[in-house]
Amino acid sequence: MIGQTSKKLYSFMHNIDELKTILSEADCLISAEQINDALDNMAEQITADLGDKLPLVVCVMNGGLIPTAALLQRLTFPLEIDYVQASRYGKEIQGSTLHWSRFPEAEFEGREVLIVDDIFDQGHTLEAIIKWFEEKGAKNVYSATVVNKLHDRKVEMRPDYNGLDVEDRFLFGYGMDYQGYFRNLQAIYAVKGK
Repeated sequence: MIGQTSKKLYSFMHNIDELKTILSEADCLISAEQINDALDNMAEQITADLGDKLPLVVCVMNGGLIPTAALLQRLTFPLEIDYVQASRYGKEIQGSTLHWSRFPEAEFEGREVLIVDDIFDQGHTLEAIIKWFEEKGAKNVYSATVVNKLHDRKVEMRPDYNGLDVEDRFLFGYGMDYQGYFRNLQAIYAVKGK
């Protein structure tokens, strides 16, 4: 009989093999070099717009962690950093109801705010976060995403800064996850057949 610890270890090892298979069979849609070029372009645009405004840059966790860090390394002007963790609660059509795990701590009333996330998919959560900051007194709220997924199921708003367009598939890497894993990858992949 296998003990509880051994069962957990076996299950964990089994998941590692499955995950390795997912990655080995995945299609690389966007290379690290393409992402870096896109981030360089985004940083240039953001600097032109916000370089003299002392903005607050807000990372949307967890997906925005990698893109935000990479973008911040390219922004050489004075700025402040914070993060939020929020997701759309239930199946709200307008995306206006959020479940917040973490609110920003920095003072942003009357300030320029830049929200950074990994992907612009349907946009409900990003739109709701932007509206929240606006309603709470931010002067102007901008948004940046590394990836724009191409489909027609989106809200009307669009990010102010977007890196790359990508086809409508199940994506992972560069902040996006597959069952909680692979956010750390430096390229963007699509699950085989999805």
